[in-house]
Amino acid sequence: MTPKHLQNLLTEVANGTLNVEGALEKLRHFPTDTVRDHGAIVGRLDTHRAIRHGFPEVILAQGKKSSHLIKITKHALSHPGAVLLTRVSKKKRKKLKKRFPELKDGTPASCLYRPDSQTEPIGLVAVLCAGTADLPVAEEAVLTARLMGATVSCHFDAGVAGLHRLLAAEALLKKARVFIVVAGMEGALPSVVGGLVDRPVIAVPTSQGYGAAFGGLSALLGMLNSCAANVTVVNIDNGFGAGYVASLINRA
Repeated sequence: MTPKHLQNLLTEVANGTLNVEGALEKLRHFPTDTVRDHGAIVGRLDTHRAIRHGFPEVILAQGKKSSHLIKITKHALSHPGAVLLTRVSKKKRKKLKKRFPELKDGTPASCLYRPDSQTEPIGLVAVLCAGTADLPVAEEAVLTARLMGATVSCHFDAGVAGLHRLLAAEALLKKARVFIVVAGMEGALPSVVGGLVDRPVIAVPTSQGYGAAFGGLSALLGMLNSCAANVTVVNIDNGFGAGYVASLINRA
């Protein structure tokens, strides 16, 4: 239940086009929708979250049994507003798309989603990434930000090994309200961007790199130690988290 949907519901009751009983039926699973599989509780959807946070609860597919994931997704799709599933394996994506054809495939972000038709894009979030290997994480950030109502512009494959590629995005660097910068290896790109712009920079370390990259730990530590004061950091490969926070900043 989003603020817009709740407002429409209350307006219908006030106008007399929907009676109280009908409104209560629509609110039957508000603020929590309990999901069961063969009688056992496998999830409790927070149907109040969109009103509190401005976006519905997101489903993390990783670690969930397919049968549980299907039940949770079915309940999520029964409610109005956007639906987003992250970290969905190819096998699970195939099962879910067959069961729920209304879901769109967010490849290469390993996501499935249903957009909210009532969302109109605002502001501008810039998503930059250092290399093509970082694209899945960057695309997860792009998809999340767009579903949350942000206008998103991308500039990919602009790592520090060729800084002229970043400078080619001069117009974007001047216009965006918030920046998401995705990089693996030594994780230097967010510091460079932070030194060029006067807006918040959300750094996303990725697990890409050779042995001493330690699965993204080197990039994470490099970003945490950035000398650019406008740079903040999310967890390794957490494109979703970066897209979410960037969208909140973009609305402010």
